[in-house]
Amino acid sequence: MEEYTAQESTPVFQRIKDYLVGEIVAGRRKEGDLVPSEQALVRQFGVSRMTVNRAVRELTAEGVLTRRQGSGTYVAPQKYQATLVEIRNIADEIRSRGRIHRSQVRLLREEPALDELAAGFGLTPGMSLFHSVIVHFENDVPIQVEDRWVNPACAPHYLEQDFCTITPNEHLMAAAPLQGATYGIEAQPAPDDIADMLAVEPGLACLVLHRRTTSGGRVASTATMWHPGHLARFTGSV
Repeated sequence: MEEYTAQESTPVFQRIKDYLVGEIVAGRRKEGDLVPSEQALVRQFGVSRMTVNRAVRELTAEGVLTRRQGSGTYVAPQKYQATLVEIRNIADEIRSRGRIHRSQVRLLREEPALDELAAGFGLTPGMSLFHSVIVHFENDVPIQVEDRWVNPACAPHYLEQDFCTITPNEHLMAAAPLQGATYGIEAQPAPDDIADMLAVEPGLACLVLHRRTTSGGRVASTATMWHPGHLARFTGSV
């Protein structure tokens, strides 16, 4: 059974991954540095060894970390930072199919960053981040819930935008030109709030995209995007 935090629907293993990548992006852990042991991460996050092992194993498979037998786990040469990933605007994707895009803003405000989230941005806990939750529709069918956190230092006017006329992607590409991105895709059952926004039954299988973008040497935003599994198909190029 997957472990979740009490406050959020994000699996804890993903938050551990976000924390470790955030430490690297913020420069607190550099290439060749030893990362905390699995037992230390178990104590820090208060979760099972299996959950921590999954996070470390996936980061190793993604080339972010490297394991040395009998020695420990280290920060790998960061080849992923040079990988260019095409990030398309969902509104453009929908229009390219000859259909109509609209969006509904469910949340747009400033919030203090909790410990792991702050670490992912390289910030001190309690510092402010911008938080938005937006539902994207294709021909009036909800196809994506975009839950995004934004670094005010990268996009200071984020809260002033009308996200019914432009998308966060459009604003961020102008305000914080893309330097790099990391992402992951997984299948998850829709929790009640996501199911409500997608107009589906709770527990329906969804494809979930987790994406972090950097700009100017800082983490600019992190986004978790939920898509009904029966409607979603991801394609891309690197």
